[in-house]
Amino acid sequence: MELMMGEPRMNGLVPRGPPEPEQSQAELAGFLPRPPPGKQAVQFSDFEGKTSLGMSMFNLSNAIMGSGILGLAYAMANTGVLLFLVLLLCMALLSAYSIHLLLTCAGFVGIPAYEELGRRAFGTSGKVAVAGVICLHNIGAMSSYLYIIKSELPLVIRTFLDAKTTDSSSPWFLDGNVLIVLVSIGIVLPLALMRHLGYLGYTSGLSLSCMVFFLASVIYKKFSLECPLTSGNWTTRPAQGLNDTCEVQFFTINSQTAYTIPILAFAFVCHPEVLPIYTELCRPSQRRMQAVANMSIGAMFLMYGLTATFGYLTFFGHVEAEMLHMYSQEDLLILCVRLAVLMAVTLTIPVVLFPIRRAIQQLLFPTKAFSWTRHGTIALGLLALVNVLVIFVPNIRDIFGVIGATSAPSLIFILPSIFYIRIIPRDQEALASRPKIQAATFTALGIVIMAMSLGFIFTDWAVTGQSRGAGH
Repeated sequence: MELMMGEPRMNGLVPRGPPEPEQSQAELAGFLPRPPPGKQAVQFSDFEGKTSLGMSMFNLSNAIMGSGILGLAYAMANTGVLLFLVLLLCMALLSAYSIHLLLTCAGFVGIPAYEELGRRAFGTSGKVAVAGVICLHNIGAMSSYLYIIKSELPLVIRTFLDAKTTDSSSPWFLDGNVLIVLVSIGIVLPLALMRHLGYLGYTSGLSLSCMVFFLASVIYKKFSLECPLTSGNWTTRPAQGLNDTCEVQFFTINSQTAYTIPILAFAFVCHPEVLPIYTELCRPSQRRMQAVANMSIGAMFLMYGLTATFGYLTFFGHVEAEMLHMYSQEDLLILCVRLAVLMAVTLTIPVVLFPIRRAIQQLLFPTKAFSWTRHGTIALGLLALVNVLVIFVPNIRDIFGVIGATSAPSLIFILPSIFYIRIIPRDQEALASRPKIQAATFTALGIVIMAMSLGFIFTDWAVTGQSRGAGH
């Protein structure tokens, strides 16, 4: 698959057609046009262009990293080591190509917003549709993260305090609903009130450090636990269709293998955050942003691959969909790991919130200058909405599982490729040209993955009454 990064005309480093005489080379290097003399630029994107390459990588990597990493070892058990790694590599390359299409469209038309690309391609209805998809997808991700905190944080606190308390009642600090409100107000809201996404690079770095600690612990446990796991609380039964021996399976096909395709397809979803990070990147150009995306995807590919491999080599056919549940819940190291994962999940929520607020501002206040009141009100309203959903809607994860199965393929596969076909004019790229044929094929792949994901979810509902979902 050719990313065409060597051709300046295709990578957005220079505009189509001859440049204006007064344009400087610095202006040609980026896609954000300067405002006319004497007129202040509209700051709907909070653009300052001061975020370093490293901080941008932290933010994008944090946006990619999802709670689905806990289920990758189970996915490997259902595909085999080699098939899993090949599929994971393919999805990483496809995600990089998808971001390339998105950045190419942004560079061609000089538009730094996903929603505005929708307007350019399909008019106002396209803008509204893209903003709606981003809002639904990221609200679903925020709900999923808060649901994890609601479910897991009370268990971790209870385990830490069991040795000191025998009270059978549940105090307020063991109430998941109370805890997610406290986490939202005390941690998420202050970070979400930051004016620039680039400032979250520090907390994103901390979030990634927590996940590195998680990975290091998984690797350590692989060498400290013997297989087969037959002592004490370690005895487990292998899942149906998986081997109960300690032999490595390099290639496996069973009834669950097909489920891994949508799981891996959504493992690198970060597209709503790409353009907000792009606008704040120091010296923004498509080449620099593509480098940020490639390095972030590469780092996450490495982390995903190592986590899945060592998790699988620890439990083999005994591995479960939630890998942390396989370890002793009284192990101090595992308790620390669970806290680290919860911290990482919490610090990801503000990064996911930024594109929702940006989409709302694009729809309702596209020409308004920055306002702290509007900035804070939108953040507070979004957090209140998500908390209400998580607290009062018991099956919220199933609902957003369906939404995620629809929105994620749209954001990753369908929209970037359709934008490329629609925005790049035919006199520059004919419909029969290789880049547009690749984009059309990419669209078809997204539709297939969407159909697979929805089919699996509805099948699970029909058989078990539950959905395993395919979200972030």
